[in-house]
Parts: sequence; C-alpha cells; structure tokens
Amino acid sequence: MSAALARTQSEQAFMVEGEFAFTEADFRKIAALLHGDSGIALPESKATLVYSRLAKRLRALGLSSFRDYCALIEGASGLDERQKMLSALTTNVTRFFREPHHFDHLRGHVLPPLLDAARAGGRVRIWSAACSTGQEPYSIALTILGLMPDAAHLDVKVLATDIDPAVVAEGAAGVYSQAAMAGVSADQRGRWFGRTDGFRGPAFEASDELKALVSFRELNLIGSWPMKGRFDAIFCRNVVIYFEEDTQSQIWNRFVPVMRPGAMLYIGHSERITGPAVSRLQPAGITAYRETGAAS
Repeated sequence: MSAALARTQSEQAFMVEGEFAFTEADFRKIAALLHGDSGIALPESKATLVYSRLAKRLRALGLSSFRDYCALIEGASGLDERQKMLSALTTNVTRFFREPHHFDHLRGHVLPPLLDAARAGGRVRIWSAACSTGQEPYSIALTILGLMPDAAHLDVKVLATDIDPAVVAEGAAGVYSQAAMAGVSADQRGRWFGRTDGFRGPAFEASDELKALVSFRELNLIGSWPMKGRFDAIFCRNVVIYFEEDTQSQIWNRFVPVMRPGAMLYIGHSERITGPAVSRLQPAGITAYRETGAAS
C-alpha cells in the first residue's frame, strides 16, 4: 500500500463513533481553524471532546456530518459559526476569588500605594486578560472596593477582555446564580450586589458601583492589542496552557511593554514564565511576577 493511500484511508476513518461521521480529516480542519483564529492547540486526544461539543451545533444547523460542518466554517459565510465553534470548544472554568492567594497579594502588597496615588489624582489600571464570564474582574473590583469604597469616582479601572463575545456579554450583564456566588462573602454580596431573577431562579446582579469599575471588551490575545496605556497589574491565569510553547513565550513577552515599572503579573498555578520575558518578570509570590525594568 502506498503512503498516500494509507494516509487517505486514515483520514477517512472515523475518529469517534456516533451520530455524525467524524473523520481524522474533519478533526484536522477544525483544529487548524481553531489554532489560526485563537492560537489554541487541539491534540488528537481531544477528538471525543470536539465531537461531543460540536455535535450540538450540527443538530442546531440541521447538518448530517462533520464534513458538511467543515465546509460551512471554511466558507465566507461561516464566520459567525466559527465564532460559535470557538465558544463551544473553549473552556470557561472560573469562579469568584479563584486562587485566593493572588487577591490576598493584590490587597496586601499592590493596591495600597496605587489607591493612595489615585486619591492624589493618579491613574490605576488592572487588566483581566482572559475574563471569561466576569468573576475574575469582579473579584479584582471587589478587592479594590474593600479598600476604597468610592473607587468608582476616581481614575481606577479594571479592563476585562476575552476572545469569546458570548462570555464578554455575560460578564458585562453581571448576573450570577446563587451557586456562582459561593466565593463572595455575605458582606460583599449585601453591599455590592442586588437580588434579581436569573434564567434558573433567584440570582444576584452586580451593582452600578461595581460595574462602573469594570470595562468588558472582546480581545484575541494572539491578535492586536489596541490599549494605549500601561497596567499596574495583569491577571492572565489558566489560559496560555492551551497554547503551544512558542505562543506562550510570545504572550509573556508582549505583556512586558504594557506593564508599568514594578507592575505585577498573576498567572495560573500550572503555568510558568518562559522566553525573553524571564529577564523582566521576576517571582514575587505564588505564581506572581513583578516587572523589574531590567534590560532584556
């Protein structure tokens, strides 16, 4: 058997047995499009996950195979569906005050001098670089409000960005179920949230003061960054693990020029700084790094 024939047969073989035909060729096309759009790398071990999440999209679209689905998302009319594919394949695991040591560090070591400067007319900017449905940036804002209840009236802002417009819209709405509010203290809940009706029963909505601190925007970390100012702290946690090593190093290195001297970068517990940024981002706590200003 020729190598070309063997490859053709392999690509035609089903990767997952199920309702829809799903071949290796289908998986490769989906993985390539996702990587090109977002930088996320999909190994073949994720084939079952891809099938289970996208099978819902095939049913919704009335398609009979992943071959038809790939033809749709590769075409000029498939841009909207590619966005829905991205939403389906990205994992939005988040909660209020996840990895609490970062918020303890922010509260105890980073915010006090920044907020003193804000009272004197200074500017404070913090970036949640993969904000998902908003729990991380609101946790940052709640930490700020715990030290400065009138922060929304000063030049203090949290930028919250994510590649997925659906989760950005959810974060901007600021409505969370009772279960999602588990990490928020009773005092914070009573002061900075109001009761409302959610899709599945009673819920809590962020107050106007809390929302005023956070600006939600759609942003692709491997695309252009339109921000003109620099940040005092950046949270980029549990997202670059989905990128290849070279892309991870590029992301870390891109953060350095948008950080003020001495600014903090908080990353996920399983992530490590690599590449040229190592010389500029020095450990300053548990998965916390300070921009040193040293020559690269």
